[in-house]
Amino acid sequence: MSSKNSRLRLASVALIVALSGLAMASPAMAATQPSIAASTAAQEQAPAIPTDFVDLPTSALPADSEPHEFTVTYRNDSTAARTVAPQLLVTSPDAGPFLTPADVRLERRTAHGCWEPVQVGTQTGTLFTDLTTARRTLPAGETLTQVYRLTVVNPEAKGTVAPRVALYG
Repeated sequence: MSSKNSRLRLASVALIVALSGLAMASPAMAATQPSIAASTAAQEQAPAIPTDFVDLPTSALPADSEPHEFTVTYRNDSTAARTVAPQLLVTSPDAGPFLTPADVRLERRTAHGCWEPVQVGTQTGTLFTDLTTARRTLPAGETLTQVYRLTVVNPEAKGTVAPRVALYG
C-alpha cells in the first residue's frame, strides 16, 4: 500500500508543478500579445498584392545552355520607405510552345555573393519568381539591386526574359 500512496503523491506533485508552470506562463504569454499585434499591424500597412510594377528592359531568352546574369535594379526616389519585390519573368511565345520550370535553372546572388537556387512558378506559359519571398522594405533614397543567373536547360526553349519590380502601397 505504501507503493500506491507514493504513486498517488508523485502524481499529485507532478500535477501541481504542471499547473504552476501554466500559471506562470500565462502572464508571460499575455505580455507578448501587444508585440505580436504591433508586428501584424505593420504588415497590414503594405498591401498583400502589388499596386504597381516597374518594367525593366526585356531581352530574348538565351538558348545556348550557358549561364546569363540579369540584374533587377530599382531606386526609391520617394521621401518614404517603400515595400518592393524584384521579379524575373520568362514568357513563352504567344503561339507556343509554352515553357515549363524544367526548361530553365534560375539562381539568385545572395548578399554574401553566393548563388542559391530559385524556384519558379508557372502560369499560362510564363515562368516567374515568387514575390512574397522577395518582398522587402527599401528605405528612401536607397537602391535595390538583385542579380539572377539564368541557364536554359532545354535548347529548344524560346521566350523573353522580363525583369521587373513590384511596388506595394
